[in-house]
Amino acid sequence: MKINISKVSKLANIILTDEEKTTFEQQLSEILNYIEKLNELDTKDILPTSQVTDLENVIREDKTKPSLEQENVLSNTKSKHNGFFKTKAVLSELL
Repeated sequence: MKINISKVSKLANIILTDEEKTTFEQQLSEILNYIEKLNELDTKDILPTSQVTDLENVIREDKTKPSLEQENVLSNTKSKHNGFFKTKAVLSELL
């Protein structure tokens, strides 16, 4: 199966060299070819397996609790504004 690695790298916002494009295109093609081989297997009588270790998720009940006092939380910061932490812009470089 042929992959357009330039399109994939553009969608992923990854800059690749020509050498990397060649390498990754070959690797992705090999992976997809292997998956195609797996799709040829007859799995009609095979039961689905979602967990092989017999472990189960332990889920606790979601309970509300009183949170910390805002004044107490902000007591150790030098940078606060209107009752919130004040920080430098985090997303400005992305825009």
